[in-house]
Amino acid sequence: MIELRLLRYFIAVAETEHVGKAAARLHISQSPLSRQIQQLEELLGLRLFERERRRIRLTDAGRWLLGPAREMIARADSLAREARELGSGELGEISLGFVGAALASGVLPAALRKLRAERPRVRIVLRQLSSTEQLAQLGSGALDLAMIHRRPIPAELEEHRLGEQPYVLVVPRPGRFVRGAIRPGQLEGQPWIAVSGGADRERVAAARAAVGFTPDIVVHVSDWASAIALVDAGVGLSLVPESYAAALPPHVAIRRLPWLRVTSQLSLLARRAARSPLIDAVARWIIEAAGARSSSDRPRRR
Repeated sequence: MIELRLLRYFIAVAETEHVGKAAARLHISQSPLSRQIQQLEELLGLRLFERERRRIRLTDAGRWLLGPAREMIARADSLAREARELGSGELGEISLGFVGAALASGVLPAALRKLRAERPRVRIVLRQLSSTEQLAQLGSGALDLAMIHRRPIPAELEEHRLGEQPYVLVVPRPGRFVRGAIRPGQLEGQPWIAVSGGADRERVAAARAAVGFTPDIVVHVSDWASAIALVDAGVGLSLVPESYAAALPPHVAIRRLPWLRVTSQLSLLARRAARSPLIDAVARWIIEAAGARSSSDRPRRR
């Protein structure tokens, strides 16, 4: 087997056509360099140089070897560089699961912009899954990070809380609930659009019951966007996390209900056994994005 070191020595001698100059470039003495070149010739069974008094020249065999030797050294250097980048998190692949609220809140888009800017050579695999599916895939190693709705998690996973957002009432426009204060009793028996797949549906239902109104659920949908679209069509009212109501259709209005104490909560989970510089960096950017959004949402003092 030919050592890369011998090929580096051969290339230096071939490019300088002088053992002394090659030795100076390689920071070694001339005698050891000459012995290494002889060793390479013995390994290959080829004479690589014609030796003259003042200089040496490549033989036909030496010229044949020079191109492949340069390619091998370049590839080896590239592999070493990529290995260092992989170890530092500058290169690699990460698999990230998320629920829709991670997008609607703006936290995930902000983190992805940071990732593209800071680590352009990193490939990220995005998977929109339910919180339950993400927990299962974290356990199996199919996911590196997960953005899920807050819930109890297995002991081997670590949790970073990303904050919470209030639920808001979305109502048809025009209509009786567009203006003026809304009391719980006014919502009793109102036609209602329920989100069956909502992670907080049990807590939302409990909060409604606690303040004393039971809506007339006329339709169940699987996501918040569908609920808002049906409110726009005048089918009924609905409660949605505030971030989903950021861009509303023209016939929908937002009403905040200070007496309804329920929030939508997000967590970021990372597998303890799968920590790496890249995973740590992406997790940090998600946490920073959540913190920046939380700060921007606070009322400013005048």
